[in-house]
Amino acid sequence: CLTNSINKRKKNIMKYVYSFGDGKADGKADMKNLLGGKGANLAEMNLLDIPVPPGFTLTTEVCTEYYKNNKSFPNELNSQVIDCLSSVENIMNTKFGDENDPLLLSVRSGARQSMPGMMETVLNIGLTSKTIPGLIKKTNNPRFVYDAYRRLITMYADVVMEKAAGIEPKEGDGIRQKMEHHLSTYKNENNLINDTDLSESDWITVIDIFKKEIKNSLGSDFPDDHNAQLWGGIEAVFKSWNGARAISYRKIENIPEEWGTAVNVQTMVFGNTGENSATGVAFTRNPATGENKFFGEWLTNAQGEDVVAGLRTPNPLNEDTKTNETKDLPSLEGSMPDIYDELYNIRTRLEKHYSDMQDIEFTIEDGKLWMLQTRVGKRNGSAAIKMAVDMMKESMIDKNTALMRVNPNQLDELLHPALDTDSEQSATLLTKGLPAGPGAATGKVYFNADRAEAAKGKGEEVLLVRLETSPEDLRGMIAANGILTARGGVSSHAALVARQMGKICVCGAADVQINYAKRTMKIGKMNFKEGDFLSIDGTSGEIYPGEVKTAPSEVIQGLLENKATAKRSRTYKNFTQIMSWCAKASKMQVRTNADTPGQVKNAVAFGASGIGLCRTEHMFFEGDRIDAVRQMILADNESDRRKALKKLLPYQRKDFEGIFKSLNGLPGTIRLLDPPLHEFLPHDSKQISDLAKKLKVKPAEIKKRVDDLHEFNPMLGHRGCRLAIS
Repeated sequence: CLTNSINKRKKNIMKYVYSFGDGKADGKADMKNLLGGKGANLAEMNLLDIPVPPGFTLTTEVCTEYYKNNKSFPNELNSQVIDCLSSVENIMNTKFGDENDPLLLSVRSGARQSMPGMMETVLNIGLTSKTIPGLIKKTNNPRFVYDAYRRLITMYADVVMEKAAGIEPKEGDGIRQKMEHHLSTYKNENNLINDTDLSESDWITVIDIFKKEIKNSLGSDFPDDHNAQLWGGIEAVFKSWNGARAISYRKIENIPEEWGTAVNVQTMVFGNTGENSATGVAFTRNPATGENKFFGEWLTNAQGEDVVAGLRTPNPLNEDTKTNETKDLPSLEGSMPDIYDELYNIRTRLEKHYSDMQDIEFTIEDGKLWMLQTRVGKRNGSAAIKMAVDMMKESMIDKNTALMRVNPNQLDELLHPALDTDSEQSATLLTKGLPAGPGAATGKVYFNADRAEAAKGKGEEVLLVRLETSPEDLRGMIAANGILTARGGVSSHAALVARQMGKICVCGAADVQINYAKRTMKIGKMNFKEGDFLSIDGTSGEIYPGEVKTAPSEVIQGLLENKATAKRSRTYKNFTQIMSWCAKASKMQVRTNADTPGQVKNAVAFGASGIGLCRTEHMFFEGDRIDAVRQMILADNESDRRKALKKLLPYQRKDFEGIFKSLNGLPGTIRLLDPPLHEFLPHDSKQISDLAKKLKVKPAEIKKRVDDLHEFNPMLGHRGCRLAIS
């Protein structure tokens, strides 16, 4: 009876933690709602026998329960975490917190819909004063161990001890910024350039500085217990679901609050143990152009945050995707050919399995490849339509799936302007960066998200310029026409978010030097201050001073202006292909508002099935037409009224002729003159005076007529059918 009772209770306990590793997994790809995108795909890669560091996922239901229960975890969670952690320890043949051979862990977020950079990550959990000596003995690489420890301290202090604790420092005064300042000062004082130049003793000194700053700024010590670090990291990720930037991002992407996030706890593998180790981010196709080329970036002797954060400009993944700017940098294909071949094979398998372009993260630890993530990759508009068309032609997907792969905002991106060729040729090229978000943008430079947002609120055209962006810059990125960074590559935070938001973006422009304190910038020999104009080309990566004129996009030119030129444009061809598939799949026709021949021409070119409303009053506002309308309204006899109407008749006849030609047999609905007549007349004294001179009447007569015609009830008046009848 006791055994039956215990088994019954176990069956009723909700499963909150799902493990994965060693080719086995509790979950699979279609469990994203429960395990989040990252957790579901980690499980799936295990089932595909792809090398993934073992770990476990705390479900989105834990997040829901956490907030429902006043930020406290379910009672069963601790024991389930212990069980899954034990499974990981058995696979890795080591123990979490062991003094001789410690297992280290990462804690990462994983919502069901990708939210790049919006929530938190903590790496290298488990490094303490007890475990550090054992790891040094095991690796015989003290410099690596202390580098990993300072990364843990930096992340943990920022994510857990400051953000999750609800501490909101002034801009630039956060604990991470303070520690980065200490590190930068130390490097300058000791003539060290890169982080990789710091020795074991250097890191020990820096770590001591970091810990003192944490105690001084946050009022408590960095935790020296492995379990405290783990649970602190887990809770911080759940708290980040309701962080300010995550909330802002959810509003933009229409992600429901009740979804929650999962948390993934995974064995750490290290790309920074030496020159035989590396880390990288890759896309199974180019996310900026859509080309079917394996595309990505990597760094030797680095952790993943170094690539994504843009702290170091990374190397190209292979020889085929090198550019003029990266031609002299080493590729993974050339440096580690066997590893590259293995990665390429995984790339092919993943894209075929998911039938979509994948964004993957990988680490190479002492010559062994580990896959840390796969997810559907973000792409810009031109890349989205190219991939959709290509994958359909490759029989990877059908037409309906291809159509659903392209969202309306991505089509809208293709209509954005490019830099005008003549203006660009006469402009001075300042420098080039990496093209990360196609199109052209001109605006006033701002070096801070808050000021960029405020400037946008005043109606200014804005460019956000940063050394590198972070999730805290989201508001400024939303406000900006374009984004420019001095560091980072096409997998950096700036590039990823720009692609998702359809923003024009140039990354890794190394010549851009920013002084945040003075709000100034130097590019080459030119100096800029905040508020100066700058122009960027996200298609070529080129940067110009001042306002460079823009020209219509290739798609606009093809639809409306120069089809012969556009036919040579790959983007135009893919756009028209997608739209032709849309026309065949559509069950609903769309007519548009259009009041002039030009507007009708545009509407038909974009696929409108006719004109739903042509408002004739809009024909009378251009040029001298408005004067003839006013003359008609002010006339006090039929003869003068007919003279005024006679002036209008040729205009309107010509308009209708152009409208019907543009419709070319498609239907159009014409609405006769509708607005109250006083709307055609001027209202301020200067405009009344100018019209009186033109029509040779007294201003008082016009003022009286305006008052007489003014209507208090828009539903009752001399308008619509009543006006037409009279």
